[in-house]
Amino acid sequence: MSPPTTAVRGGPTATLLTVLVAVLGLVAGCGGTAGGGGGGPSAPTAADTVVIKNFTFVPASVSVAPGTRVMVLNEDQAPHTLTARDKSFDTGTIPSGQRREITAPTKPGDYPYICTLHPYMTGTLIVQ
Repeated sequence: MSPPTTAVRGGPTATLLTVLVAVLGLVAGCGGTAGGGGGGPSAPTAADTVVIKNFTFVPASVSVAPGTRVMVLNEDQAPHTLTARDKSFDTGTIPSGQRREITAPTKPGDYPYICTLHPYMTGTLIVQ
């Protein structure tokens, strides 16, 4: 009696696996660079993004170049803002599941910010 074989040769499973590998290869090959897509160098990247989740800013501190656009995503159920204490930038109210953009000041420095609806939520935009 010969042992059962586990390798699949041909058939629908092998075809599905081949198609899946090909699709994943295409997806990986279409990645591009963070600044691509015609947005220019100031287009927000993952490093230029603040996520609001569980009533916190993640990350709490973001370092960007002067004039950089920063994306703010609200992943909480409650609305929030990301507002500079000196009022140099403000997203306005961001509803749950929505996003807004701010533009970093052109003057280097540390810019503390809060959520005006929940002032215990704090963070810092570092412009350098």
